[in-house]
Amino acid sequence: MDMPTSHTLRSVLLYDKDGPLQCLIASEDLLDLQQLKQCTGRQLKVLTGDKLVKAIQANKIRPVPQSQQCYLLPTIIDDTLLDDENQWCDISGLDLTHLRDQLHLQDQHVRHHRITILSSDLPQAIPAPEHDEATITQSIQSLTGQRMRQRIDETLEIPPLSPTVNKIMQLRADPNATSTELTRVVESDPILAAQVVSWASSPFYAAPGRVKSVQDAIVRVLGFDVVSNMAIGLVLGRSLQVPEEHSAGFTPYWTQAIYCSAVVEALTRKLSGKLPSGERRPSSGMIYLAGLLHNFGYLVLAHSFPPQFATICRHVEANPLISHVAIEQHLTGVCREQIGAWLMQTWNMPDEIVIALRQQQNPDYSGDHAVYANLVYIAIRLLRLHGIGDAPPEAVPASVYHRLGLDQKTCEQLVEELVNSDELQMTASLAA
Repeated sequence: MDMPTSHTLRSVLLYDKDGPLQCLIASEDLLDLQQLKQCTGRQLKVLTGDKLVKAIQANKIRPVPQSQQCYLLPTIIDDTLLDDENQWCDISGLDLTHLRDQLHLQDQHVRHHRITILSSDLPQAIPAPEHDEATITQSIQSLTGQRMRQRIDETLEIPPLSPTVNKIMQLRADPNATSTELTRVVESDPILAAQVVSWASSPFYAAPGRVKSVQDAIVRVLGFDVVSNMAIGLVLGRSLQVPEEHSAGFTPYWTQAIYCSAVVEALTRKLSGKLPSGERRPSSGMIYLAGLLHNFGYLVLAHSFPPQFATICRHVEANPLISHVAIEQHLTGVCREQIGAWLMQTWNMPDEIVIALRQQQNPDYSGDHAVYANLVYIAIRLLRLHGIGDAPPEAVPASVYHRLGLDQKTCEQLVEELVNSDELQMTASLAA
């Protein structure tokens, strides 16, 4: 006779002024904080990080005997677990019936409510790009109640593309453009000029001698291609405010940007001139810009839907193993990849950048400019292994490495070296 298959449950600890509460749910399902509020009447926050450690050290929260995951607290068990209680176990192998008995023995109140969205009911993939504008429009109307203007960006009050970016893009398109012309444009924006010189002076770029000017940064250290794309990324990043609201443990926006741009640029150097897919190796400047802007949709989402963005952050805290794509689509109908790529397209940014942002969560993408999206896909997942960024916590399929002709172990070692680089950490701190 076959033994029944066991499934893993997880414990989510929350708190408010009335004290802590534990929720037991299936590990792959989404804890829905809105359903939880309806059944408790409480505005609960996830207990994470230092607050959790302090509560355990102060003996305010004690574990269930023999359990490494569940605690002796008032508990809500998700209704979906009740049909097969003996098949649901925590990471210590204790089944749900045993856990509930232990809670009762310690006089902890246990209730049953539906508090989750099943994983099978969550969005499984981002819809096709041709539907993005309609999807974004629908989200704006349903979430903000705003009257639609002629253009989506006008409705969302997104600033127009900076004249500085327009001038730099014109220079990038001109094969006869000179470093002097680029210097003049960059220096017309004092904040941008200071950032370019500061980054070029970082030990990460190992410039010989002191970097004294933008011209110096272009000619001696970074080159025309990298500086022009770096400048575009910096100006666009300043066009929308980095939100104060964020989930616990969130890697700051600019820290993510610096690490991702460094990783994709380093991965590009590992590529051969022509890839197995037939694509050519990206230019160092363009792939650097793709990495720098990869999470730009995060800023657009926060700017466009502030109340919903706060709700997204709370759900990310409560569901750290679930992709932000699924959470954002569930709560707003649109994700950062869609809205970020849409804005890049609206601003007439290069197709390579639009596709890198739009397809960075798609391991199967092999269309136009796939190398850009594939490199960002690898970079953000390998960085997540080191606690940087908020990519879904999943392994990179071998097919993605194969498509680019890259060796998995070499890529993992490269990222580990960059993450442990004091010089790159210093560069990231300059941007944060």
